[in-house]
Amino acid sequence: MFNLICISADFDPVHKGHEKLISEARKIADNESKKLVVYLNKGFSANHAPFFTSFEARSEMALALGADEIKSFEGLHHRLVLSYSVPIRLQKMIDDGATDYITSASISLDEIAKKAQKFVKEGNFVGMPKNYTNRNEIRWYALNEFLGSKLKFHIVKELNKDKYSGRLIRQSIIDNDYTITKEIKKLLPKSTVEILENEISKNNINLGRNWDDIYKRMNTYSRGNLTKIAYLNGETINQIIKKRVYSNPESVWAAFRRSNYGPVMTRLAISSIEEDVTKKEVMDLMKSYEAKGVIPKMQKVSKVIERAWYVASKTHEGMSAKEANNNFRQGNIDVDDVPLELNAGLNLTRFETKIMKEDLNADLYVDKNNKISVQLKSEGKKIKTNLRLPAKEVTYLRYIMDSHFIPVTAKSKKDKKGFKINVKIA
Repeated sequence: MFNLICISADFDPVHKGHEKLISEARKIADNESKKLVVYLNKGFSANHAPFFTSFEARSEMALALGADEIKSFEGLHHRLVLSYSVPIRLQKMIDDGATDYITSASISLDEIAKKAQKFVKEGNFVGMPKNYTNRNEIRWYALNEFLGSKLKFHIVKELNKDKYSGRLIRQSIIDNDYTITKEIKKLLPKSTVEILENEISKNNINLGRNWDDIYKRMNTYSRGNLTKIAYLNGETINQIIKKRVYSNPESVWAAFRRSNYGPVMTRLAISSIEEDVTKKEVMDLMKSYEAKGVIPKMQKVSKVIERAWYVASKTHEGMSAKEANNNFRQGNIDVDDVPLELNAGLNLTRFETKIMKEDLNADLYVDKNNKISVQLKSEGKKIKTNLRLPAKEVTYLRYIMDSHFIPVTAKSKKDKKGFKINVKIA
């Protein structure tokens, strides 16, 4: 058995706040004859951004300060939001034999435990309020309880966040032409300074994103292909199409600002574009962890679909979408007879009707007029048209398409009155 330390800062790079955390963990590990293991995110940070400092360098920094071993979490943070990645990481640590979890916070463990109970009771860890102090630590504690874990939590009083900030340290190094100033050196352990300066000398720092792939996809993908990418909703896709051409990072960020994405969701969406992450890929990953009992019930794919149908049904009856969403979240409502297949009519010209065939693959998307539409190809000709569905089914399908990770597939289907589009959900 061993003692585990893991914090949300990603050690990018390791500063004196992290040094204090490792030092306190080292004391507990030595007193209880346990092994101190640091789990580092690899590939993308918990905030869905590429790392400034390589995994190898961050590992070296943590080992230099007293960690016994470094383990990695990889492949999660360009695919999942924290409410899904945290239980996966927690379960991995528990499976590895962790007995203790150590993190830093400005509030006490009792305060964290008290605020966590609301989310444990609901069984839903999405949408942690932004005004919660140390909300990430609250999420970890709440999910640990959800998993029924006996993992013991320890809180180390965090240093001044406005001073000991990885983001500000990284920005200072960049702004000073990749030089670590005297002021920044005061915030870093000596070993971190040496490792960072070595990385800088090898030009192995701030490797950044593959912007060429991001520009290419945002400039060339059709609405249908963009709809398949995770974390892009209909409004965002239309904003992307509207402001082509993309040739610098600021123009990319502006597209997401126009569609009201916050910084964290923007980073996740950009990472999904960069890695060409599809909604199906994310859904399949979630389902694989659902099968292991790791994903909370209210966050399961089936519940996301149920909520979309429930909200569509209630708004059709006159309830506001906000009230319906709150009722579903708080009431732990089970919804029966949720349709996973819809048959939509088409508005075809006479020529399109003549060339139309059965069993053609079709791409759904939201057009510039905010209508759910379809594109398919028959006899080398593109057919684009709006779908015809009852109002409740339109609302339901739009919720699904904007869900960020529920895929839809569609094919043409012949019936007595002509052709329809058979839409399958998830």
